[in-house]
Amino acid sequence: MADSGASAQLGGADELEAATAVFTQLRPRLFGIAYRMLSSVAEAEDLVQEVWLRWQAYDRSTVANPEAFLATTTTRLAINVLQSARNRRETYVGPWLPEPVDTSADPYLGAERGEALEFAALLLMEKLTPGERAAYVLREAFDYSYAQIADILSSTESAVRQLVSRARKHIAGERRAPVPAAEQRELLTAFLAAARSGDMASLERLFTPEVTSLSDGNGRKGVARTPVVGAGRVAKFLLAISRWFWDDIDVRWVQVNGQTSAVLRQNGSVYGLLTVSATAEGIDQVLWLVNPAKNTAVSGWTEHVRPA
Repeated sequence: MADSGASAQLGGADELEAATAVFTQLRPRLFGIAYRMLSSVAEAEDLVQEVWLRWQAYDRSTVANPEAFLATTTTRLAINVLQSARNRRETYVGPWLPEPVDTSADPYLGAERGEALEFAALLLMEKLTPGERAAYVLREAFDYSYAQIADILSSTESAVRQLVSRARKHIAGERRAPVPAAEQRELLTAFLAAARSGDMASLERLFTPEVTSLSDGNGRKGVARTPVVGAGRVAKFLLAISRWFWDDIDVRWVQVNGQTSAVLRQNGSVYGLLTVSATAEGIDQVLWLVNPAKNTAVSGWTEHVRPA
């Protein structure tokens, strides 16, 4: 009896070890799905941890396809979290921007492609329904088939095709094709130089006519609480702050959400993160992420390289 008990314990340990190995292998993909759904590193990590707990407790002998099971669990939980997150964002002070994620080590967060990861794309996905967002993420970033997505969402292939089609049309209708990564970094470098010097003419040449500056501070003192829209207005705003803001700011590069961003350090501490999105016409968004709660991990990402 003792031998059989020991064998059962050993078998259980082996089985859990195998389950852990499966989950560990798939974790980057699960996090990638969760992050693209929620635009929050903290919420995505909490969700993936919940998936792990459910995977541990589940009767895994009944699971024919662990990858499908885990992706389904992650997506359905993310839909539930997204619905409650939207309610919380209604009380947010000022513009809300996605929480930045470090993509220097794993550029695609487990995805085959880098779609649905840049800030501009995440902001547009906020306007999709949870079902549209899930279908779009699974299809565009992870190349799931319509049949697989239908199983995950407990839907039909035709309904999923409609979800993806509506999501694509919405995003394509509001966003032109972004410039390549190298050009985005060049534009950010030129923007920083002009912004620090208060060169309005150079700034306006960099901008599209309807450029928007969004500052996410959740009520932080000295942070704009409404969007600034239009090349002239954004340039005037930057001219106004150039007289005091940049004096004690140190700027360093970092790869965030698949794009180059600038870490703004003030008196040795991270003040925030600044990046731009751009199309062939120029910079169409200036994004300031200066909510301390969203930038807790940023200090560890810097390359210690100053922009030219």
